[in-house]
Amino acid sequence: MKRLLLAAGWLVLACQAQAQISTAYAQVLTATSQPVMARDGPDAANFRGSLVFLNYCVTCHGPMADGKGRAAKLYTPPPANLRESDKNAAYMRLIIRGGGKAMARSEYMPPWGEELTEEQIGDVIAYLQSVSTRRK
Repeated sequence: MKRLLLAAGWLVLACQAQAQISTAYAQVLTATSQPVMARDGPDAANFRGSLVFLNYCVTCHGPMADGKGRAAKLYTPPPANLRESDKNAAYMRLIIRGGGKAMARSEYMPPWGEELTEEQIGDVIAYLQSVSTRRK
C-alpha cells in the first residue's frame, strides 16, 4: 500500500512537471515567433554590418573601429580610425570595394569588392555611420 501511494505521488509530480514544461515551451514559442527586428530596417542593417565588420575589418581597424586592431602596428600608415572618419557613404563604398591603393590610400587596405556582396558593403557602411562620432 505504501508503495502504491508513493508511486501515485511520483506520478502526480511527474504530470505537474510535464505541464509546467509544456507551458514554458509554449511561452518560448510565442515569444520567439515574432522577429526581434525587421529584416530591412536600419537596425537590421547596422546589426548585419557589425557582423561583416567583425569578420573582415576588425583585425586592422579594431573592435572599436578606432584603427587599433591587432595588426595595426604592422602597417605604415596605420589603419584609419573609422569612428573619426569624415568620409561619406559613396567614398566608403569605393574604398571598401576597390581597396586603399585604388583610392590613393594605403596599399594594405584590401579590395573587398569580389568577397563582399553589395548588401554586405551597404550594411558595413551603415554600421560605420552608426558608430561614427562625426555623424551624431
